[in-house]
Amino acid sequence: MRRISVLCAAVGLAIAAFAATSQAEAGYHLIRWQNGGFCQIWDESLPTTPWPSDYTRLSASVPSFGDALMLKDAALKDGHCSW
Repeated sequence: MRRISVLCAAVGLAIAAFAATSQAEAGYHLIRWQNGGFCQIWDESLPTTPWPSDYTRLSASVPSFGDALMLKDAALKDGHCSW
């Protein structure tokens, strides 16, 4: 019983370490919806694309959410995006 508990704990730690490293590699980019001009930060680690597909990609990939938020703020100030 003790060996099974130790094995489960080791597997849990390995999965947590893998999840932490894979999320650090995720990127973000800015998309703009065509129908209203609303801009949104899109997480590239999601396995899907935005739906509906009436959007355009406004920026290249950036490594962190904070960087993407600065891109969105600049696009709002320049008038490329609406609230």
